Amino acid sequence: MSKSKVTVLNIEDRNSDSTINIALDTLMIGKQCIIFVNTKRSAESVAEKISNIIMKDKKNVYKSFIEEEKLNSISNDILKAISSPTKQCHKLSATSKYGVAFHHSGLVSAQRKIIEENFKDRIVKIIVATPTLAMGVDLPAYRVIIRDLKRFGQWGMDYIPVLEYEQQAGRAGRPSYDTHGEAICIAEDNKEKLEIKEQYINGVPEPIISKLAVEPIMRTYILSLISSGFITNISELEQFFSETFYAKHYGDLTKLNDIINKMIDQLEEWKFLNVQRNENNANDSGKNTNAKDDFVSALKLSFKKNTSKEKEEIKLSATLLGRRVSELYLDPYTAHNIILSLETAVRKIDEINTYSFVHMICSCLELRPLLRVKVKEFDEYSVISQNKAEKLLIDIPELFDAEFEDFLNSIKTSELFNDWLEEKDEEYLMEKYDVRPGELHSKRERADWLIFSSEELSRLLKMHVLVKDLSKLRFRLKYGAKEELIPLLQLKNIGRVRARKLFDNRIKDISDVKNSDLTTLSQLIGKATALDIKKQVGEELSEDKVVVKTNKRKGQKNLEDYGED
Repeated sequence: MSKSKVTVLNIEDRNSDSTINIALDTLMIGKQCIIFVNTKRSAESVAEKISNIIMKDKKNVYKSFIEEEKLNSISNDILKAISSPTKQCHKLSATSKYGVAFHHSGLVSAQRKIIEENFKDRIVKIIVATPTLAMGVDLPAYRVIIRDLKRFGQWGMDYIPVLEYEQQAGRAGRPSYDTHGEAICIAEDNKEKLEIKEQYINGVPEPIISKLAVEPIMRTYILSLISSGFITNISELEQFFSETFYAKHYGDLTKLNDIINKMIDQLEEWKFLNVQRNENNANDSGKNTNAKDDFVSALKLSFKKNTSKEKEEIKLSATLLGRRVSELYLDPYTAHNIILSLETAVRKIDEINTYSFVHMICSCLELRPLLRVKVKEFDEYSVISQNKAEKLLIDIPELFDAEFEDFLNSIKTSELFNDWLEEKDEEYLMEKYDVRPGELHSKRERADWLIFSSEELSRLLKMHVLVKDLSKLRFRLKYGAKEELIPLLQLKNIGRVRARKLFDNRIKDISDVKNSDLTTLSQLIGKATALDIKKQVGEELSEDKVVVKTNKRKGQKNLEDYGED
């Protein structure tokens, strides 16, 4: 970080909350600020409090600093970002009218983009954010106010790392916007002030530690290196990892090589890798030279016991299945478990349903963090898991097993997806599961990837009986719709709301769209959309073909008076 100095600021006490006073002072001096808090709810709450003060500003002390017309446009854009705005969307829309926004992972990407771009354009003046905004963004924040330097962790509330503090403080006074900036930490009393000064101002950043030796990362890298042909033998693999940051940091490669040995053995066992010695080495090891005996356990190929020449002769190659797993960017462990689940699905083909595959992907590491089952929900989800046990593709752990909590979390996450597939809207899901639209979108994207990967593995392993169901699930997951809407959802500009409206009015497939009267379609989904889908099914019609009754009583309004949709 650049050199910093302590500055005394004279901040007027306009409010009992110091964070809000500093934010309002930033507005008064014509600057912008980012406020960092530790939870999504806090971000929303602080943004609302500041915007309410500006809204009630009858003397225009603060309102004179905001551009009302542009902010009204931003407010409308935020509501339009998703088809069915939630309470969160309306809340953000309301605060943004006064130049204040909150920013966290619960927002959809379009809303986050609107906030960031308008903050850069200096229209939005104040952002209240969780630490997700601290990494790698370049925004014109003259001040950064760090309200929460503690976060709930494994052992209760504890100080955040120094590196994280520096990331947050580093958002202030970016060189492309300001010559300097101010990072302000909030302390409740003098004791906490001294703690913050010792911990962060005079503190030393934590050392950067390589995570290469973490098994999911190691598995994925090894398979990728071999699958791409970059690595062809044990010697090359050892040489590659000896030049990594992990090797430079720790020096001793013994632990790393042990992990590599274990990973190779796993990948071979899962049929993603071939590990092969030449005939001479096989004979020297007391092995037969039959083709099937050319494959030896990697754990027996100790890096220490083989010479450099012998290591070069231990050939590594990816199987067809291993190459596809690598191309899909899957952790091989996840791929292996998906394959086991798919094999179970084939055996239980008459018993399984959509929920079986939903739970399969919710059991994957890639979908974490899962929704957490609260103590008061424990019995509820235990009963659900028992009721759906026959449909599951994995065994249910015993109640006191270490894995049981994760298993229940996977059941709760499966219920979230199942409700989405049953056409429950974002508002319902937010109320029931405390999952915001942005979080739901992120989970849906990862779920789509896992279902597509499952579909591809099914094809490769000739489990064709599963491909159709996986394909339908992936399509339904995209729209959040029941299976009966699939034919209508294949039309452009028809989402689940319009599709449901058509279906409930006995227009259930492409044939029904062709046979439907254009006027009827227009009343259901709007003139422009009705003409568009008629064109998609091969009918070219013009607007004058739409007949809508216009005999109205005084003051009466018809559908067309409200626009196309």
